[in-house]
Amino acid sequence: MSVSTSNVYGKISISDAAIAKVAKNATLECYGIVETVSRRFTDSLTELIRKQPGGRGIKVVTSGDRIFIDIYVIIKYGVSINAVAESLKEGVKYKVEKFTGMIVDTVNVNIIGVKL
Repeated sequence: MSVSTSNVYGKISISDAAIAKVAKNATLECYGIVETVSRRFTDSLTELIRKQPGGRGIKVVTSGDRIFIDIYVIIKYGVSINAVAESLKEGVKYKVEKFTGMIVDTVNVNIIGVKL
């Protein structure tokens, strides 16, 4: 799937994979985030077989001009989980909206683990 818009110059289409890469870069820039991880072990195997870099740990669903993002991360030990999650939501939402020009409806942060 992808989000699309059109204007006087033509039609613009942005793929979910491109959105996932932007969201992943924004995630890794956030303080307290160690890495993004796959949701399940089978997802890790699928990514190894496809050898497609980019959105590991990021799930993007688009509906019309709305974007829904799920992020799966490991955070540093000793940081405030709530503060890191809120900062991550705001940072990803801002950067994806700036990149696409579309509305990010929700950003769900799923903390899979803590790393020392």
